[in-house]
Amino acid sequence: MSTTFSDTRLAFISDRIDDLRKSEIKVAKYVLANSEKVIHCSVGEIAESAQVSEPTVIRFCRAMGFKGYQDFKINLAQTIIPVLKSIHETVDENDGIPQVVRKVFNANISAVSNTLNTVDLNAIQAAVDMLAESYRISFFGLGGSAALAMDAHHKFFKIGIPCSWFNDAHMQAMSAALMQPGETLVVISHSGSSKDIVESLRIAREAGASTIAIVSQQKSPVSNSADVSMCVHSSETNYRFEPMSSRIAQLCLIDALSVGVSLRKQDEIVQSLAKTRRALVDKRY
Repeated sequence: MSTTFSDTRLAFISDRIDDLRKSEIKVAKYVLANSEKVIHCSVGEIAESAQVSEPTVIRFCRAMGFKGYQDFKINLAQTIIPVLKSIHETVDENDGIPQVVRKVFNANISAVSNTLNTVDLNAIQAAVDMLAESYRISFFGLGGSAALAMDAHHKFFKIGIPCSWFNDAHMQAMSAALMQPGETLVVISHSGSSKDIVESLRIAREAGASTIAIVSQQKSPVSNSADVSMCVHSSETNYRFEPMSSRIAQLCLIDALSVGVSLRKQDEIVQSLAKTRRALVDKRY
């Protein structure tokens, strides 16, 4: 569904349009005509669609009184999206627990299925090759993505690959600066717009490391900053800025990478798994 200039919800844009520069007006008109699409687009996608530069999009957002594009997009979403959609993309206020459970599970299933059908298999192959040839791997994530980075670290650590994970932006920057050629940095970012993650990718690449990104927005600053990028597909991206069903799809991608690398290094992996499993024998009843 697209909106028009008469939509009173977007008066904060249409009321100020005459005060904008010509290039900024192009952004304003695009947003007014495609508001529900805009809320899940990256700044690069908006610039491309409105046929302007990314700095023009940022200037437009600031002219509207916001700190930047993310601030603008969050406020736009709060303006046009029903409150319930910020909780979950499919629930209704009259749903009981049985309906909630079914809708949440189905959304997760859909995210995994849609990602399987749309993910770039060549990118996955390139990521597996990169990881298999690395002598050390680091996993970075912030906020909700930090748990995914930790899960990835656990999977690769137990198969005997030297690796680390960090969920603190300062530690991430320092770790990235100490990377060397032959190492790989894997970042996980739902929004694809984290400044700290983009900065860590830049630092790691300047240090000579290879970089991989797992995102929910293909045309995003994080995706554009990595050597290889893989994107999951989830309907929640239309409504939410925090990962939910997309998180499940990202976990599947991490599993696929782990299995792919294990197949490439079978002899080493089998020995490592045997060692780690023996080490846990006395930890269980």
